[in-house]
Amino acid sequence: MPNTTPADGYNPDFLAIAVPLPRTARAVMELDYTHFTVLLDTGRRLAAATAVNIDGTSLVDVPRGDDWHLDSRVAENEQAGPELYRRNDLDRGHLVRRRDPVWGAPVEAARANRDTFAYTNAAPQAAQFNQSKELWLGLEDYLLGYADATEQRLDVFTGSVLADDDPVYRGIGIPRAFWKVAAWTTPGDAPTLASTAYLLDQSPQLDEIDLTEARLRARSTDAPPPLGPFRTFQVPVRDLEEATGLDFGGLVAADRLERVQGIRPRAEGWVPLETFGDIRV
Repeated sequence: MPNTTPADGYNPDFLAIAVPLPRTARAVMELDYTHFTVLLDTGRRLAAATAVNIDGTSLVDVPRGDDWHLDSRVAENEQAGPELYRRNDLDRGHLVRRRDPVWGAPVEAARANRDTFAYTNAAPQAAQFNQSKELWLGLEDYLLGYADATEQRLDVFTGSVLADDDPVYRGIGIPRAFWKVAAWTTPGDAPTLASTAYLLDQSPQLDEIDLTEARLRARSTDAPPPLGPFRTFQVPVRDLEEATGLDFGGLVAADRLERVQGIRPRAEGWVPLETFGDIRV
């Protein structure tokens, strides 16, 4: 189906303080959808980053649907399509959450709902729906409530950690971690920018011998590579820059979580999240 989305995309001036798209040295294709933008890494065929504006005061309840579709603006061999998810237990995980851009006039909201089902906005995730994944899916709702800004607005950036050693399945490197950064401004005559960052880890908790054997078994049966149970962390924005190669600009200085020197992915200094009450804002 042809893509007929107007090119409005993510608005960097949506908040009281400008928040531009993350910068990256990767070769990406910038794709605008209704209220959000995808930076597609066409070599990896997955999004390096997504950015969405959320207006909490004008969200619209639109039937979900399930119309996953390729984006006609992108060559089929540059986006991970339905063949990646057939006959296996991989989920098509929304990077921009389906509900987040669904606001505004009814026609606009319906278009945004459909846009979130573009395969360019999907990433392969383990199918286990455990408590940690449920917490991940509810982060935007929690932060909207906490921000309590005059206009109840958020900018949210989400993507996969695209590592060089990601296990390859059906020609696609399967990310082992996903990240999210939320930004909002405090209300008042002199608003300030605030941000928090999170990482969802699905790395298998296996020793090297067991991991090698599990990968060989998966390869021999055309099964996805072994993935572990989800673990969610609050992390410094600066650490996500190091892990992803993205430049988040002023969101580093606006981070509500104090920078812990020397932290690396899955390091001891990160804050493991079991409930929303564990979040430090």
